[in-house]
Amino acid sequence: MLDATTRSGGTATATPPATATELDPATVSSSRGVVDRCTRALLSPWSRFGLLVLLLALAAAAVLLFEPQRLLVHGWPPRLDGAAATVVFAVLYGLCTVAFVPRPLLNLAAGAVLGTPLGLGSALVGTVLGAGIAFGLGRFLGQSALRPLVRGRLLKAADGQLSRHGFRSMLAARLFPGVPFWAANYCASVSRMGWWPFLAATALGSVPNTAAYVVAGARASAPTSPAFLIAMACIALPALVGTAVAWRRRHQLRLR
Repeated sequence: MLDATTRSGGTATATPPATATELDPATVSSSRGVVDRCTRALLSPWSRFGLLVLLLALAAAAVLLFEPQRLLVHGWPPRLDGAAATVVFAVLYGLCTVAFVPRPLLNLAAGAVLGTPLGLGSALVGTVLGAGIAFGLGRFLGQSALRPLVRGRLLKAADGQLSRHGFRSMLAARLFPGVPFWAANYCASVSRMGWWPFLAATALGSVPNTAAYVVAGARASAPTSPAFLIAMACIALPALVGTAVAWRRRHQLRLR
């Protein structure tokens, strides 16, 4: 069969077909638009908040699956002691607080497993670590979505208190019982409180309550010892004071 050049009697060559790399500009622009829309959707405030909820749900499920409270029954692995045990326990402590494990249980475990000096140090480091992780997660994944929802007189008053008087407000929340540890972390992350006031108030305000529980855990085998009785008094007294203050404020609100 003769090609087009032979039939025409000339020397011109046939035009090569378009290559696959030559894309229509309209197609390229449309593809970029789809990518940009997907990126904006993935980075949107509510997408990040959904990721936060998913991470917290997975953390809570991991706690239910591995049951860290078994340390109180089965004890600490014998291969870990001293500084290594303190570091490992502090990391586990911080991760467990992010997963909503109550701090009193963790503090008791710190005293029972590590004793008073190492247990107190490990519990305080774990407290600050867990608070920092929760604050960071809430700040980067939840603040932009939840902050527009801060409406109403009480919510705005609480947000203003945390934003303007961060250190003082967080110190009070850590010293007196009544505010769950995780709730204080995430409420502070939604506000405009800075990192350093939050961490400093957490470290300082957690000392009395943490020490009382650690000592109680370390002396649980001798419930009639003076150290155990003093620790229980230090646990009960702030709880009574906090209950009285809350009841008084509730009564004042009713009068208004």
